[in-house]
Parts: sequence; structure tokens; C-alpha cells
Amino acid sequence: MKDVKVQFIHEDAKMPYRANPGDAGLDLFSIETKTIPAGQATLIRTGIQIELPAGTEAQIRPRSGLALKHSITVLNSPGTIDEGYRGEIKIILINHGTVDFAIEKHMRIAQMVIAPVLQIDLIQANTLSGSAREAGGFGSSGK
Repeated sequence: MKDVKVQFIHEDAKMPYRANPGDAGLDLFSIETKTIPAGQATLIRTGIQIELPAGTEAQIRPRSGLALKHSITVLNSPGTIDEGYRGEIKIILINHGTVDFAIEKHMRIAQMVIAPVLQIDLIQANTLSGSAREAGGFGSSGK
């Protein structure tokens, strides 16, 4: 297990946490009270910064309950936080619903998953190996 340092940069910041043992995502909390108008997006502050271990990223993902019940999701899902970023984690939320949605201070607004990142070298090639799928995409596997 690797440690991830979390620095609070606002007095209302809360430590991300897993709601259940074994959960992949850590819940992130708003430090703001804001309204997201129907059909619009807004940036929500968490009041935390993190220091990721080498070879990892943090992915910011929607919370399924907010998506299902209120049509609130992370706009650039999944958002990526690179290992070298040390700024405040801020979440872009969009309201796909038909009514305004109120974000309250300390509301769980998104989840963060820490994942490994492969460091690769890209090489230009004249041909690629074959595969069973080949160029099939966009519905090629059927309904």
C-alpha cells in the first residue's frame, strides 16, 4: 500500500474517504455552497491538494447516486490529476437535469480513484499486427 499525502488548504476541507472497505473510489467533498443551474456546469472546490506516488494518477469520477437521482455528473469524466500536479483539486460538475441543483458545504460531490499509469514510448510503424476485431467500432459488436 502506498501513502498519498493530502494537504488541507481551506478550513472546511474534509479528508477523502472510502464509504465501504474495498471500494475503489474515495469520496470528495465540497467546501462551498453553490447552485448549479439546469443545463449548466460549474467548478466546485474541495479545499485539498494531494501528492500522488510516482507512476500513478487520480481519476475524478461521478457519484452514481447524484447522476441517477439528480442528473449531476463530472463533465470531463474521468478527470485526470497527474502525479506532478500540486494545486487544489476542483471538480467540474454539470447539471443535465431540468431543475437547479444545490451543492451544500461538505456534500460528497465526486469520487477519486488512484490508478497506475504505464510509462510508454510511442514508435511510428508502417503496419500493425492483426486482431479479431480489426477496425470494428461504433456498434460493430451488435446490440
